[in-house]
Amino acid sequence: MATGRTHRPATRSRGIPEATVARLPLYLRALTALSERSVPTVSSEELAAAAGVNSAKLRKDFSYLGSYGTRGVGYDVEYLVYQISRELGLTQDWPVVIVGIGNLGAALANYGGFASRGFRVAALIDADPAMAGKPVAGIPVQHTDDLERIIDENGVSIGVIATPAGAAQPVCDRLVAAGVTSILNFAPTVLSVPDGVDVRKVDLSIELQILAFHEQRKAGEEAEAQAGAAAQAERKNNGKGPDGDVPAVMPA
Repeated sequence: MATGRTHRPATRSRGIPEATVARLPLYLRALTALSERSVPTVSSEELAAAAGVNSAKLRKDFSYLGSYGTRGVGYDVEYLVYQISRELGLTQDWPVVIVGIGNLGAALANYGGFASRGFRVAALIDADPAMAGKPVAGIPVQHTDDLERIIDENGVSIGVIATPAGAAQPVCDRLVAAGVTSILNFAPTVLSVPDGVDVRKVDLSIELQILAFHEQRKAGEEAEAQAGAAAQAERKNNGKGPDGDVPAVMPA
Protein backbone atom coordinates (compact mmCIF):
# COMPACT_ATOMS: atom_id res chain seq x y z
CA MET A 1 0.00 0.00 0.00
CA ALA A 2 1.28 3.47 -0.84
CA THR A 3 2.39 5.75 1.97
CA GLY A 4 2.07 9.49 2.35
CA ARG A 5 5.78 10.05 1.78
CA THR A 6 5.73 8.83 -1.81
CA HIS A 7 2.37 10.10 -3.09
CA ARG A 8 0.88 13.58 -2.93
CA PRO A 9 -2.62 14.80 -3.82
CA ALA A 10 -3.02 16.19 -7.32
CA THR A 11 -5.14 19.22 -6.38
CA ARG A 12 -2.48 21.92 -6.69
CA SER A 13 -1.06 20.67 -9.96
CA ARG A 14 -4.58 20.67 -11.43
CA GLY A 15 -5.20 24.25 -10.34
CA ILE A 16 -8.07 23.64 -7.93
CA PRO A 17 -8.57 26.77 -5.77
CA GLU A 18 -7.84 26.48 -2.07
CA ALA A 19 -11.40 27.56 -1.23
CA THR A 20 -12.71 24.64 -3.28
CA VAL A 21 -10.26 22.24 -1.62
CA ALA A 22 -11.54 23.41 1.77
CA ARG A 23 -15.11 22.51 0.75
CA LEU A 24 -14.32 19.06 -0.66
CA PRO A 25 -14.36 17.38 2.79
CA LEU A 26 -17.83 18.86 3.38
CA TYR A 27 -19.10 17.33 0.16
CA LEU A 28 -17.40 14.04 0.96
CA ARG A 29 -19.02 13.86 4.40
CA ALA A 30 -22.47 14.49 2.93
CA LEU A 31 -21.89 12.00 0.11
CA THR A 32 -20.63 9.35 2.52
CA ALA A 33 -23.84 9.69 4.54
CA LEU A 34 -25.86 9.24 1.34
CA SER A 35 -23.77 6.23 0.35
CA GLU A 36 -24.36 4.61 3.72
CA ARG A 37 -28.10 4.96 3.08
CA SER A 38 -27.66 3.38 -0.40
CA VAL A 39 -28.81 6.56 -2.18
CA PRO A 40 -27.64 6.15 -5.82
CA THR A 41 -27.88 9.73 -7.12
CA VAL A 42 -28.23 13.21 -5.68
CA SER A 43 -29.11 16.58 -7.19
CA SER A 44 -26.81 19.57 -6.80
CA GLU A 45 -29.48 21.32 -4.70
CA GLU A 46 -29.84 18.39 -2.30
CA LEU A 47 -26.10 17.90 -1.93
CA ALA A 48 -25.47 21.62 -1.50
CA ALA A 49 -28.06 21.79 1.28
CA ALA A 50 -26.50 18.78 3.02
CA ALA A 51 -23.03 20.33 2.76
CA GLY A 52 -24.15 23.81 3.82
CA VAL A 53 -23.24 25.66 0.60
CA ASN A 54 -25.24 27.08 -2.31
CA SER A 55 -25.80 24.92 -5.36
CA ALA A 56 -24.10 27.30 -7.80
CA LYS A 57 -20.91 27.18 -5.75
CA LEU A 58 -21.12 23.38 -5.57
CA ARG A 59 -21.48 23.06 -9.35
CA LYS A 60 -18.52 25.39 -9.84
CA ASP A 61 -16.42 23.36 -7.39
CA PHE A 62 -17.29 20.10 -9.14
CA SER A 63 -16.38 21.58 -12.52
CA TYR A 64 -12.76 21.68 -11.31
CA LEU A 65 -13.00 17.93 -10.80
CA GLY A 66 -14.50 17.37 -14.24
CA SER A 67 -17.87 16.36 -12.79
CA TYR A 68 -20.93 18.03 -14.25
CA GLY A 69 -23.69 15.60 -13.34
CA THR A 70 -26.53 14.51 -15.61
CA ARG A 71 -29.49 16.80 -16.24
CA GLY A 72 -32.61 15.36 -14.66
CA VAL A 73 -30.61 12.69 -12.82
CA GLY A 74 -27.97 14.49 -10.77
CA TYR A 75 -24.63 13.15 -9.57
CA ASP A 76 -23.68 9.52 -9.09
CA VAL A 77 -23.00 9.28 -5.34
CA GLU A 78 -20.47 6.42 -5.38
CA TYR A 79 -18.47 7.93 -8.23
CA LEU A 80 -18.32 11.31 -6.51
CA VAL A 81 -17.16 9.66 -3.27
CA TYR A 82 -14.33 8.03 -5.20
CA GLN A 83 -13.49 11.14 -7.20
CA ILE A 84 -13.32 13.48 -4.20
CA SER A 85 -11.44 10.88 -2.13
CA ARG A 86 -8.90 10.59 -4.93
CA GLU A 87 -8.44 14.37 -5.17
CA LEU A 88 -7.97 14.61 -1.42
CA GLY A 89 -5.46 11.77 -1.47
CA LEU A 90 -7.67 9.50 0.62
CA THR A 91 -7.47 6.46 -1.63
CA GLN A 92 -4.07 5.68 -0.10
CA ASP A 93 -2.64 5.17 3.36
CA TRP A 94 -1.44 8.29 5.23
CA PRO A 95 0.59 7.43 8.34
CA VAL A 96 0.25 10.11 11.00
CA VAL A 97 2.16 10.76 14.23
CA ILE A 98 0.59 12.55 17.18
CA VAL A 99 3.04 14.41 19.41
CA GLY A 100 1.83 15.32 22.90
CA ILE A 101 -0.32 12.67 24.55
CA GLY A 102 -2.07 14.72 27.19
CA ASN A 103 -5.85 14.89 27.41
CA LEU A 104 -6.23 16.29 23.90
CA GLY A 105 -3.62 14.03 22.31
CA ALA A 106 -5.18 10.98 23.93
CA ALA A 107 -8.63 12.04 22.70
CA LEU A 108 -7.26 12.37 19.16
CA ALA A 109 -5.61 8.95 19.43
CA ASN A 110 -8.95 7.45 20.45
CA TYR A 111 -10.83 9.10 17.60
CA GLY A 112 -12.23 6.32 15.44
CA GLY A 113 -12.66 8.35 12.26
CA PHE A 114 -9.04 8.41 11.11
CA ALA A 115 -8.89 4.91 9.63
CA SER A 116 -12.13 5.22 7.68
CA ARG A 117 -10.89 8.45 6.10
CA GLY A 118 -7.50 7.24 4.87
CA PHE A 119 -5.33 8.03 7.91
CA ARG A 120 -3.44 5.60 10.09
CA VAL A 121 -2.03 6.65 13.46
CA ALA A 122 1.47 5.25 13.09
CA ALA A 123 2.83 6.45 16.44
CA LEU A 124 2.06 8.38 19.61
CA ILE A 125 4.93 10.45 20.97
CA ASP A 126 5.36 12.27 24.28
CA ALA A 127 8.23 13.95 26.15
CA ASP A 128 7.26 12.49 29.54
CA PRO A 129 9.42 9.41 30.26
CA ALA A 130 6.64 8.08 32.50
CA MET A 131 4.38 7.83 29.46
CA ALA A 132 6.77 5.65 27.46
CA GLY A 133 5.33 2.22 26.79
CA LYS A 134 1.86 3.04 28.10
CA PRO A 135 -0.86 2.06 25.61
CA VAL A 136 -3.29 4.72 24.45
CA ALA A 137 -5.99 3.53 22.07
CA GLY A 138 -4.03 0.31 21.83
CA ILE A 139 -0.85 2.06 20.68
CA PRO A 140 2.18 2.24 23.01
CA VAL A 141 3.43 5.78 23.58
CA GLN A 142 7.02 6.40 22.49
CA HIS A 143 9.46 9.02 23.77
CA THR A 144 10.32 12.13 21.77
CA ASP A 145 13.98 11.01 21.70
CA ASP A 146 12.89 8.53 19.02
CA LEU A 147 10.88 11.02 16.95
CA GLU A 148 13.20 11.12 13.93
CA ARG A 149 13.57 7.35 13.78
CA ILE A 150 9.81 6.84 14.04
CA ILE A 151 9.12 9.26 11.21
CA ASP A 152 11.73 7.65 8.99
CA GLU A 153 10.65 4.07 9.66
CA ASN A 154 6.96 4.81 9.06
CA GLY A 155 7.35 7.15 6.10
CA VAL A 156 5.38 9.85 7.91
CA SER A 157 4.62 13.12 6.13
CA ILE A 158 1.77 14.34 8.37
CA GLY A 159 2.31 15.29 12.00
CA VAL A 160 -0.22 16.35 14.63
CA ILE A 161 1.00 18.63 17.41
CA ALA A 162 -1.02 18.54 20.63
CA THR A 163 1.68 19.80 23.00
CA PRO A 164 1.62 22.85 25.31
CA ALA A 165 2.32 26.12 23.49
CA GLY A 166 5.94 26.38 24.66
CA ALA A 167 6.91 23.00 23.24
CA ALA A 168 5.10 23.33 19.91
CA GLN A 169 7.74 25.20 17.86
CA PRO A 170 10.67 22.95 18.87
CA VAL A 171 8.55 19.90 18.08
CA CYS A 172 7.53 21.46 14.77
CA ASP A 173 11.18 22.13 13.88
CA ARG A 174 12.10 18.51 14.56
CA LEU A 175 9.16 17.20 12.56
CA VAL A 176 10.08 19.35 9.57
CA ALA A 177 13.77 18.44 9.79
CA ALA A 178 12.79 14.77 9.84
CA GLY A 179 10.77 15.10 6.64
CA VAL A 180 7.24 15.97 7.74
CA THR A 181 5.67 18.36 5.23
CA SER A 182 2.16 18.79 6.64
CA ILE A 183 1.28 19.69 10.24
CA LEU A 184 -2.03 19.88 12.07
CA ASN A 185 -1.45 22.18 15.04
CA PHE A 186 -3.67 22.06 18.12
CA ALA A 187 -1.21 24.00 20.31
CA PRO A 188 -2.33 27.57 21.13
CA THR A 189 0.50 29.23 19.25
CA VAL A 190 1.47 30.23 15.71
CA LEU A 191 4.12 28.01 14.14
CA SER A 192 6.89 29.19 11.85
CA VAL A 193 7.64 26.77 9.02
CA PRO A 194 9.70 26.93 5.81
CA ASP A 195 8.21 27.08 2.33
CA GLY A 196 6.81 23.76 1.22
CA VAL A 197 5.39 22.88 4.64
CA ASP A 198 1.63 23.21 5.14
CA VAL A 199 0.19 24.03 8.57
CA ARG A 200 -3.45 23.86 9.57
CA LYS A 201 -4.29 25.34 12.95
CA VAL A 202 -7.14 24.22 15.19
CA ASP A 203 -7.69 26.55 18.15
CA LEU A 204 -10.80 25.68 20.15
CA SER A 205 -10.53 28.81 22.34
CA ILE A 206 -10.58 31.07 19.28
CA GLU A 207 -13.62 29.31 17.91
CA LEU A 208 -15.39 29.75 21.26
CA GLN A 209 -14.44 33.44 21.32
CA ILE A 210 -15.96 33.89 17.86
CA LEU A 211 -19.15 32.22 19.07
CA ALA A 212 -19.14 34.50 22.13
CA PHE A 213 -18.93 37.51 19.80
CA HIS A 214 -21.98 36.33 17.87
CA GLU A 215 -23.89 35.62 21.08
CA GLN A 216 -23.09 39.12 22.36
CA ARG A 217 -24.20 40.67 19.08
CA LYS A 218 -27.47 38.71 19.11
CA ALA A 219 -28.10 39.79 22.71
CA GLY A 220 -27.42 43.41 21.78
CA GLU A 221 -29.78 43.25 18.81
CA GLU A 222 -32.48 41.74 21.01
CA ALA A 223 -32.01 44.47 23.63
CA GLU A 224 -32.22 47.16 20.95
CA ALA A 225 -35.39 45.61 19.57
CA GLN A 226 -36.97 45.54 23.03
CA ALA A 227 -35.95 49.14 23.70
CA GLY A 228 -37.39 50.21 20.35
CA ALA A 229 -40.67 48.45 21.07
CA ALA A 230 -40.88 50.09 24.49
CA ALA A 231 -40.17 53.53 23.01
CA GLN A 232 -42.82 53.03 20.35
CA ALA A 233 -45.36 52.02 22.97
CA GLU A 234 -44.49 55.05 25.04
CA ARG A 235 -44.94 57.39 22.07
CA LYS A 236 -48.25 55.74 21.27
CA ASN A 237 -49.53 56.28 24.79
CA ASN A 238 -48.15 59.82 25.14
CA GLY A 239 -50.83 62.36 26.02
CA LYS A 240 -53.48 59.79 26.91
CA GLY A 241 -55.37 59.65 30.13
CA PRO A 242 -55.15 56.94 32.74
CA ASP A 243 -57.59 54.82 30.75
CA GLY A 244 -55.54 55.23 27.59
CA ASP A 245 -57.98 57.71 25.92
CA VAL A 246 -57.37 61.36 25.13
CA PRO A 247 -59.06 63.25 27.99
CA ALA A 248 -62.19 65.21 27.10
CA VAL A 249 -62.07 69.02 27.28
CA MET A 250 -63.87 70.01 30.44
CA PRO A 251 -66.22 73.06 30.26
CA ALA A 252 -65.07 76.18 32.04
